[in-house]
Amino acid sequence: MSSSAQTDDTATPQTQQHLGDWLSSLCRQIAPAKPGHFDEMRSSPDAMREPWLSLFTKLGADGVAHLAQSADNVNQVISQNGISYNVFVDREDQVRPWSLNPLPMVIDADQWRHIEASLAQRAKLLNSIVHDVYQKGDLLAAAYLPSALVLGNPGYLHAMRNVKVPDDIYLHVIAFDLARDEQGGWWVIGQRTQSPSGLGYVLENRLIISRLFPQAYREMRVQHLAKSYRRLLAGLEAQAQPLANGTPRFAFLTAGPYSETYFEHAYLARYLGIPLVEGPDLTVRNNEVFLKTVQGLQRIHGLMRRLDDDFCDPLELRADSALGIPGLLQSIRAGKVVMANALGTGFLESPAIQGFLPAISEHLLGEPLLMPSLHTWWCGETAAWKDVSPRLHSQVIKPTFANRQSTNFEPAIASLLDESARNHWRARIERQPDIYTTQTYLPFSQVPIFNGQHIEPRTAMMRFYALIGPDKQWHVMPGGMTRVAALDPHIVSIRSGGSTLDTWIISNEEVDNFSMLPSHTSAKRWHTDNELVSSRSAENLFWLGRYTERAEAMVRLAREILMLLSTNRVASLSTLNDAVTQLARSQSLVRFDGPSMSDAPAVFGDEVISRLRQSGCGGLMDVVQAMLNAMRSVRDRLPAEHVEIPTKIKAMLIAPRSGNDMMQVLDAVELPLAALVGYQLDRMTKDIGWRMLAVGRLLERLINQSQMINQFFESAAVYTEQGFDSLLTLFDSGITYRTRYQRQQEILALLDLLVLDKTNPRALHAVISGLAEHMAHLPDSGQISAKLSSLTITPETTLDILAQVKDITLTGLALSDEIGHQFFAHVNEQRFAS
Repeated sequence: MSSSAQTDDTATPQTQQHLGDWLSSLCRQIAPAKPGHFDEMRSSPDAMREPWLSLFTKLGADGVAHLAQSADNVNQVISQNGISYNVFVDREDQVRPWSLNPLPMVIDADQWRHIEASLAQRAKLLNSIVHDVYQKGDLLAAAYLPSALVLGNPGYLHAMRNVKVPDDIYLHVIAFDLARDEQGGWWVIGQRTQSPSGLGYVLENRLIISRLFPQAYREMRVQHLAKSYRRLLAGLEAQAQPLANGTPRFAFLTAGPYSETYFEHAYLARYLGIPLVEGPDLTVRNNEVFLKTVQGLQRIHGLMRRLDDDFCDPLELRADSALGIPGLLQSIRAGKVVMANALGTGFLESPAIQGFLPAISEHLLGEPLLMPSLHTWWCGETAAWKDVSPRLHSQVIKPTFANRQSTNFEPAIASLLDESARNHWRARIERQPDIYTTQTYLPFSQVPIFNGQHIEPRTAMMRFYALIGPDKQWHVMPGGMTRVAALDPHIVSIRSGGSTLDTWIISNEEVDNFSMLPSHTSAKRWHTDNELVSSRSAENLFWLGRYTERAEAMVRLAREILMLLSTNRVASLSTLNDAVTQLARSQSLVRFDGPSMSDAPAVFGDEVISRLRQSGCGGLMDVVQAMLNAMRSVRDRLPAEHVEIPTKIKAMLIAPRSGNDMMQVLDAVELPLAALVGYQLDRMTKDIGWRMLAVGRLLERLINQSQMINQFFESAAVYTEQGFDSLLTLFDSGITYRTRYQRQQEILALLDLLVLDKTNPRALHAVISGLAEHMAHLPDSGQISAKLSSLTITPETTLDILAQVKDITLTGLALSDEIGHQFFAHVNEQRFAS
């Protein structure tokens, strides 16, 4: 976005003077940081620090003037990609799109060297602490760590005591939260060690902002991130290699689509190229972990998890967990699976741990901490509480055990409380001191952000990630996520409406251009046999196909019913009334015990309209919701546009009241449904998962279309002029029939088009052929394919064809059960070691 004159080495002195004047003017226009906060951008009222000076130079006046447009572009990408934070909650007002500011946070090379060395040291220290606590116990015995603080922490797992993990590496990813004091000094605020989140958001932030400002990103020599992700995978592969005969297999364990960071789980799993799984997708057999796939059980050698410890194994941890894998802990004890991070590392997240790290660093590493932690007092130590109690007004009161619901609370900044409130807190602490920890209040630095109208400073905290590599050394990702406060300068939280910034690390060295994407010259040919499709993913794709087809059929039938009622063309056609009534009941468009179309046409029509909009009755709204649920469960496999469509359809269905309005809505609903089918056909990779989706769609069509033919012939509705036309309409084949046969209504011609025609995609013969083709690509599907091949429809008499159609309905229902039994259920006996 910057002009060439601003970055050209041959710029004239006049141009340089103009640029300098503009930068000084811009600096004065932006409000300074609030008193007590370090100003990240400015070194004096009209001068910027490096590398902010370089950033705004590269952006130029045009880039700054168009920041509003840049912010709109960012929000548009976030919306298109479906980037979200707790997107799958039930209350719509809590759904939050991800928040990303267009301006990045920039850190120069000198600052980064200090951060990198400090966090690598800390990562090594924390891993050593976990190893000592679970193996040796020296730190507890020598009181470097209070036993009550560690053993009383819910994050400490007694079941992991003396459990050997590969290479004594318990931590593979650690997230560190950092901030700067008023003088610009760096402090460690806390760390996340159990299942650190944010790596996926960091990557997405980088992709968006680097494409927004490509010239500035390139010319400022911003270090890339891809090699850090590759290093993480390589480190896990090195640890898991002894468990595998060939290449180790990994899976990404998520709590599921209702996790507040599920988007990140799906995004990161897709980027790393490993399947996204939930606990029920995995099973333990003979102490080994297996993934239930359409190919059968496949051994998994390593798990990257975003599931808290308590929920990981209902046999030994939280018994009511439906998210975990029974027997997982026994597999870990047997050394049959690598966990990233290991279970039982959550006790390090307690803020109270920070106060003991300086002495432990001297003891274990023989060196002082390179970066200080906030001054910390664990109130469970009598001497510590006695020391800090008179200075409570300068402290932030935090929960020692935030991972226990009964002892968790929102941190309180004592300086913002009146004396009465502080005395109340003091009394609480004295009643149960061990669950409280205090840390000295630190006003965080403030960074420039674009607020939608202009640039202003906001309070910021930075998150960086340390990763273990195959060399067993800690590396710090050269970038991260900066979180900024909304309005309250004391609270930096995305939950409280804060935003994020991409974090650029400026390099004095050559930029590493490694990419996780395969090169065009060296990429191996991809075969679908290489991909593991979990049974849960396959099942959700299968039912997504069925629900999509079912929704189309319901819309078509409802529209035909309303059309018939609106024109009074069924007043004397009881046979057509009976056929349509039975079909409407079978598709939950009306109640089974309600009046028929002949008995009370107006009541019948009103109920159809009502149940199209109603939830909980099995009607169209429920089918669309089921589509949405299936999409959410396989979000890592679908384009973002998929998930938007059911939400739009639901919004369309809620509004109308009258029959005429509903007819217009049904016409409108058909468009996004057609778009969804188009996405499924043309926007998805034709892998095993896609084959399963196609099988679901065609199987639903086979069952539905054959039932309609049976119903129309059994009721004799097809022998009436209107019934003949209605059946063609429901098959979406009216134009084709009229093109071939004009207005002649011949039963054999109708059956030829709807049953025997290979060129009509809705004819039963074509549907069976399509099913057979897709089934042939699925593993071990010979028996099912054989049943399909036996469904040969012979063009004999009408009665013979109808008898075969009735068999097709029954076979279709049986095939659905067989597909579920073979590909989705793994019912072999499970054995767990005692």
